[in-house]
Amino acid sequence: MARAGEELIEKIIQISRVTKVTKGGKRLRFAALVVVGDGKGRVGYGLGKAPEVPDAIRKAIEKAKKSMIKVPVVRGTIPHSIQSKFGSSMILLKPAPAGTGVIAGGTVRAIMDAVGITDVVTKALGSTNPHNLVKATFKALTQLQDIEYVAKKRGKTISEILERVRS
Repeated sequence: MARAGEELIEKIIQISRVTKVTKGGKRLRFAALVVVGDGKGRVGYGLGKAPEVPDAIRKAIEKAKKSMIKVPVVRGTIPHSIQSKFGSSMILLKPAPAGTGVIAGGTVRAIMDAVGITDVVTKALGSTNPHNLVKATFKALTQLQDIEYVAKKRGKTISEILERVRS
């Protein structure tokens, strides 16, 4: 959950009109897909459905706050390249040097902005369905490993791992 007094970045990815056809006619509702982040490495997403758009957005934001994950951010980028797939959507995330900016489409860009990543190169392969793309991106972000964690796991120092990466 979000801490008190914490300013969160809220990005609406998609608002869709959904219709349920019943015997009495069509029942109109709205679905909102929203990403919420603190800009410091925490991000979550939520899907809210309601008869009115503002209610759907509010519900989505509440769900997003509850599903927040921690993402390792190293000097404004991700620690290593990663590829993830959800459904027929595949996402490729690559770290980028400072000054590159966020090279991503609308859906992935919203997530990167909410996390606080300023330099990254991404590529969406396969389907660009926003729901599947968000889930694939979150799957990739949860699989990222911080360099301190990797060093501890391998029983080495951070400088030893960085030395192997440079060579």
